[in-house]
Amino acid sequence: MITVYSPDRVSLLQWTGSCLFILGMVISTLIAVPITLFLLAVPFPLRFRLVSNWARFNLWSLGVTCRIKAEIEGLENITEQPAIIMCKHQSTWETLVIQILFPPQVWLLKRELLRIPIYGWGLATMKPIAIDRSLGVRSLKQLVRQGKERLDAGLWVVVFPEGTRLAPGVRQKYHPGGALLAEKAGYPVIPIAHNAGYLWPRHSFLKRPGTIRMVIGPPIQSGGKKAGQILRETEEWIETTVASLPAPVSR
Repeated sequence: MITVYSPDRVSLLQWTGSCLFILGMVISTLIAVPITLFLLAVPFPLRFRLVSNWARFNLWSLGVTCRIKAEIEGLENITEQPAIIMCKHQSTWETLVIQILFPPQVWLLKRELLRIPIYGWGLATMKPIAIDRSLGVRSLKQLVRQGKERLDAGLWVVVFPEGTRLAPGVRQKYHPGGALLAEKAGYPVIPIAHNAGYLWPRHSFLKRPGTIRMVIGPPIQSGGKKAGQILRETEEWIETTVASLPAPVSR
């Protein structure tokens, strides 16, 4: 029998697995952050590859403790040329898997994340584009300036255009920052859709077993386009693809 996952169906195994996963994530973070600080003198691409083993470990742990696997389509769309990754944001899962799928990268994030003890310290060493959203236009200018610097240096830039994690089926206006960076810097956008929110819901301690599906789309070229057009093309591809991904099932 095939059963679609429901938030009401919680087993002892789910509680146990979720507890073990969180414990492993906390311990691995306490180990990884000092290593990250120790590696500050190492060139960033190598440092990123070493530090991303933290994400690799936690994805492995997720599979063992919570029985969450993944099917990923479109790996051939990851080009050698740096690009701007614009990804649907439903979960914490995508923040881990992007680190191990794509070349060395930096992230657009809220500045307050850097104030989180221990985790924020490690995050600050990874060249993030940390903005204060309350600054409006000034934060957009910072994103374009720093984003272009990172791209020109051969690094990818990760942007979650909705700005926050949303439950499956919920949409929010896409922010223009990633598209504006694409227009001004001349680099393509790689759109990503997935359904991770069904198995690792936002703000949820419990994880549900199953298989997440992620689709990496073809590059959306930015040459000769305004930010508005780039944003529309990106949003249409992501939302159409997300809508085509069914809720994971358990056998």
